[in-house]
Amino acid sequence: MFTGKVPHIIYGGDYNPEQWPEETWAEDVRLMREAGVNLVSLGIFSWAKLEPRPGEYDFGWLDRILGLLHREGVMVNLATATASPPPWLAKLHPESLPVTRDGTTLYPGSRQHYCPSSAAYKECAAALVRRIAERYKDHPALAMWHVNNEYGCHVPECYCDTSAAAFREWLRERYGTLEALNEAWGTAFWSQHYSEWDEILPPHTTPTFANPTQQLDFRRFSSDALLDLFEMEKRILREVTPGVPVTTNFMGFFKPVDYWKWAAREDLVSQDSYPDPADPESHIGAAMVCDLMRSLGEGPWVLMEQTASRVNWRRRNVLKKPGQMRLWSYQAVARGAEGVMFFQWRASKAGAEKFHGAMVPHVKSEISRSWREVKQLGNELKKLDAMQGAGGEAEVAILLDWENWWALELDSKPSADVRMLEGIYSFYKLLFEANIPVDFAHPEANLSKYRVVISPHLYLVTDSSAANLNRFVRDGGKLVMSFFSGIVDENEHIRLGGYPAPFREMLGLVIEDFTAIPEGETERIETQDGESYACDSWLDLIHLEGAEVLASHTDGFYAGTPAVTRHAFGEGAAYYLGTRPEEEYVKSLLQRACREAGVEPPLEAPSGVEVVRRKSDTGSFLFLLNHNEEPAEVQVSGRDLLTDARRVDGVRIEPFGIVILEEQR
Repeated sequence: MFTGKVPHIIYGGDYNPEQWPEETWAEDVRLMREAGVNLVSLGIFSWAKLEPRPGEYDFGWLDRILGLLHREGVMVNLATATASPPPWLAKLHPESLPVTRDGTTLYPGSRQHYCPSSAAYKECAAALVRRIAERYKDHPALAMWHVNNEYGCHVPECYCDTSAAAFREWLRERYGTLEALNEAWGTAFWSQHYSEWDEILPPHTTPTFANPTQQLDFRRFSSDALLDLFEMEKRILREVTPGVPVTTNFMGFFKPVDYWKWAAREDLVSQDSYPDPADPESHIGAAMVCDLMRSLGEGPWVLMEQTASRVNWRRRNVLKKPGQMRLWSYQAVARGAEGVMFFQWRASKAGAEKFHGAMVPHVKSEISRSWREVKQLGNELKKLDAMQGAGGEAEVAILLDWENWWALELDSKPSADVRMLEGIYSFYKLLFEANIPVDFAHPEANLSKYRVVISPHLYLVTDSSAANLNRFVRDGGKLVMSFFSGIVDENEHIRLGGYPAPFREMLGLVIEDFTAIPEGETERIETQDGESYACDSWLDLIHLEGAEVLASHTDGFYAGTPAVTRHAFGEGAAYYLGTRPEEEYVKSLLQRACREAGVEPPLEAPSGVEVVRRKSDTGSFLFLLNHNEEPAEVQVSGRDLLTDARRVDGVRIEPFGIVILEEQR
């Protein structure tokens, strides 16, 4: 587990006692005991309370609540409180405020109103973090550190003069010389050549398309600027409390921040998850995020935030159905979470999030369904100690590279409708429905433990990534690659030699050209067995160089040309999708690739029943999660961890119900 101070699966939520009179605190800890809470996140938005005036600190209230929580057996994930500066910082240092691409200054009155490159913000934040760390370094309630909060959520990039200067320094470090920068940015195009570093600006609003490499580098810089803030705080915490784990909460597939780089610098990965109950496929997207978090941290992670009932920020905020919060919480545990927490503990009575759900709602607890579910879940999780440390068993990986994501979705592309998450989800959904376990992996990662690797729209590819994928297939792996892959290098320059140049030999083909299929229109493909399927979005004009044709186009001037291919390469094989076929065809292709690789689900289950296995050296645990609104039957045996009953002749899973079985060795 992450820390010996929390012996069970972590359970709790964001606690904001400063929003309430102190007489409420005793009631809070009584209810925490009742609900099985063992950890709370404390002080996330407390900077103005802790430092009401510059250099003048007030820790008395925090001392008292920490003492109360410790006496009642509740550990603390103590925040550094730097996510929302107090108003005095903006008054004294207006240059610390962030500026948008169109020149708009973002002012106090909300949160996250700071420029990531601001010296004033950094100085004040560092001083606060050191004060907190020094004061509470030996406090017995301290279990882990919560740095800032949801970096980049509202201000992923800043275009002020301070940020522009920091961007230039970042570019100097990356390229060394202006000559190298001009070459990387292709500034011979449109007379963009730079003669001095001070001529370079962030990619502000321009008359037409801005330089693609300039835009890409600014995305890289902006992610790194936020990461530098995290590292600044972590260095202080490491110095003062070297043995206390450090985390900051991620937001799933959050485009502006490269979580591969961030996760490598955390002690544990934590995630905020808010699937929409109005979306009938929201549980699939939630599972996809869970798998990403487990992959980022290469092991257990913490669900740091979710809602017990509803959120407050969608156009229409739908309430979770009875059992749905519990079901989605166990889905996270099934997929590697060893902490289940909420935003927040007690529902606020004022402020922008007063209608956001909480563990303790506005109404009396005795009439609240969500409170009853919160209590049930917290007391159930104590029964899962035997499962802690158990890992997954994925033999399939989906590739994800944030830099490719940024590059793929820049402007001036053949189609603005080729989107990274849509490409990933189109594969993930089919694997989820088949109960095939999935990891996510960076294209440069060691892929040897996987039998099947899926590569959606790997538009930007480095030399090392290309070599890695070629090696994976040559060594016996099965690769499924979709269109618009292998097109540019890390500088957004076309890889010459025929598309996709770095993968031609592996794929056994060359692409002459490609076209976007007009919106709303579909084409047809036909398999070698004579089956016909629709396709849309994109069409490659493929010439074979050794690959076999699995499906061909049937219409237009490209009738008879390859649409989907397979090529034996070394000990493995590479599949290529030169269009976007309908779901049923992609499903059959994935089935074929998995069958060839010997990849199978843990067991057969009815549609809508999610099956996940976690294994350790001491045991194997099977999660059965029913996302249907009717009961389901599954033929399986084992000891039910939640009821301690022995299941021999199969199990019945209630609507939105879950069963966790400890399997026989």
